[in-house]
Amino acid sequence: MIDLYTAATPNGWKASVTLEEMGLDYTVKAIDISTGDQRKPKFLKINPNGRIPAIVDHDLKDENGDGFAVFESGALMLYLAEKTGMLMPGDVRGRSKVIQWLMFQMGGIGPMMGQANVFYRYFPEKIQPAIDRYQNESARLFGVLDGQLAENEYLAGDYSIADIANWCWVRIHAWSGVDIEPFENLVRWRDQIGERPAAIAGLNVPYNLEERMKAQAENEEEFKEKARKMLVGKGD
Repeated sequence: MIDLYTAATPNGWKASVTLEEMGLDYTVKAIDISTGDQRKPKFLKINPNGRIPAIVDHDLKDENGDGFAVFESGALMLYLAEKTGMLMPGDVRGRSKVIQWLMFQMGGIGPMMGQANVFYRYFPEKIQPAIDRYQNESARLFGVLDGQLAENEYLAGDYSIADIANWCWVRIHAWSGVDIEPFENLVRWRDQIGERPAAIAGLNVPYNLEERMKAQAENEEEFKEKARKMLVGKGD
């Protein structure tokens, strides 16, 4: 059994979609990042960096006889792929291709879109050069994905953890203020993955996404204020 510590964010969905695709049994441990659950000592024992997602795999014990903890979303996905032999090729070249596109998300798509979210949505002042910088770089990276998908159904051959990682971020492009309609291959890929039952199920962890989005729309300013406090370091 696996415990999943998560919240409704792109990085959190990377873990839940992966678990759903693999058909693994897991228990959801919701972390309320708006109230600082991620900074509590109990969670910091699992992830010293105080970020979601993280898992504890009770099928494998650590040196103290406790369940084995894995943090950092990319490392978590790799761990699960190696544990199950799923969503990752067994040959050296195929495995390397998947890891390359996974690292593309970790080092590019995630950080650039994350900063676009902060400056476009949450930062108290509108700093246009910063907004332009991160939106333009996100769009450039979308173009890289689009080019790869023009030649391939999925990013690294067969459907893999690389697709899950990038998809969980690309699907929220509007929140970053970046349009993906010009990238027809990216749109095709986004929609194709979005129809997968496991992807749909993973997006509803730790709670129903549609209901959450409705609540956010109805209380947008309150939601933004909480996000500002978390993201720009004002308050708890």
